[in-house]
Amino acid sequence: MKDVPVTKRKRPLGVIELIAIALGGMVGGGIFAILGVSVEVVGKSTPVAIFIGGMLALCAAYSYVKLALLYKDEGATYSFFKKTFPSSHFAAAVIGFFVSFGYISTLALYAFTFSSYFCAALAVTSDSWIRPLVAGSVLLFFAVVNLISVKGMGRLEDVMVYTKILLLILISGLLVSKGEASKVLPFIEVGTSWMAIIMIASVTFVAYEGFQLVIHAYNEVDEPQRNIPRAIYGSIAVATLLYVVLALGALATIPMADLIEGKEYALATGSEKIVGKIGYFAVVFGALLATSSAISGTLFGASRLMAVIADDGYFPKALRVRIKGHIPSNAIWTMFVLAFLLVLGGGLQIILEFGSVTFIIVSFLMALANFKKRRETGSHVILTLAAMICLFVAGALIFIFQFMHAPWQLVSTLAIYTILIACALIQSRLRHRTVLEAKAG
Repeated sequence: MKDVPVTKRKRPLGVIELIAIALGGMVGGGIFAILGVSVEVVGKSTPVAIFIGGMLALCAAYSYVKLALLYKDEGATYSFFKKTFPSSHFAAAVIGFFVSFGYISTLALYAFTFSSYFCAALAVTSDSWIRPLVAGSVLLFFAVVNLISVKGMGRLEDVMVYTKILLLILISGLLVSKGEASKVLPFIEVGTSWMAIIMIASVTFVAYEGFQLVIHAYNEVDEPQRNIPRAIYGSIAVATLLYVVLALGALATIPMADLIEGKEYALATGSEKIVGKIGYFAVVFGALLATSSAISGTLFGASRLMAVIADDGYFPKALRVRIKGHIPSNAIWTMFVLAFLLVLGGGLQIILEFGSVTFIIVSFLMALANFKKRRETGSHVILTLAAMICLFVAGALIFIFQFMHAPWQLVSTLAIYTILIACALIQSRLRHRTVLEAKAG
């Protein structure tokens, strides 16, 4: 009688589970936040811009997939870059700061969007002090949930992810069924330039951030070499389709003037007149659920990434502190405080643009790493170079967009990057000194 291997996993993650994980991270506050901003700039071309944003996400995903299959590492962005450039300690520190602060900016975006829809439902959108209070409260709530019980957070996250996907499908179908095709045609209006459309496509990139979560589950994946690529590309395709249909439904039912006026809570604006009370509350509840899920998941994953970076010496030692053996308490509190400060210091658009350009920069660095390892990853040179060019152009266009429409936002963005690079430089030198002292001792 042959022995049965005891190491065989009983419940490995397959494609369906992995796509659910990715969509849980991607379908957050981004889609609810980008609609008003997109309609204000490119009008009926918003679905086109969102679709191009999805194609840009696929460009970014190509390098992530190739590097994941090469390194077989759950660390994703930070680990991939560190392994590709092992002697570049300063660069490792920089990407650690960029990735972490990118997650903090998305956390602020989700909290800001949650607050906007919550206040819209209560008809208190004119009280400016209430929005930051609500945003801070929801951030605090999920920070405490993450600190108290990982198991409880996981169960809550599962319920929120599956419910929000179903709700968004329902909302999309409801809006499309009530809409008029004449309101969305033609997709490209006279006076709308392709430059503006591509700029907005770049700004919408933050709505696709989250597909990397699949890589964090590498060790629990059944046939990862086959299922990870399918899950990442499949989840981006599903998210793109969902976003485009949602944008078409909004444009077909809600007057553009209303979408622009209620930029922060665009889908809630005027929807009650079109889909009634039940439809209106479905829109609001869908937005609140989507942003809540994204806040919880981002706090969970990014706080652990920060602790890992601190373990490597590229973040302050205080961020290594874990309670109950595994919960990075100081990292969670740091994310809460910095995200809340971003909510207080910037409006929707600057948070949205900063989040998008940060993840585009990080994705460009992943494409650069993939180009260096192209022979080992088996990457196609033309596809790798095309991804690098597209991501570089997209990042440059966001800076141009800020320069043209809000120069002070460009100054703020560059100031934040300067601070992050300075912190990375200081931290990498401190780490180098610690290593030398350890060798000498």
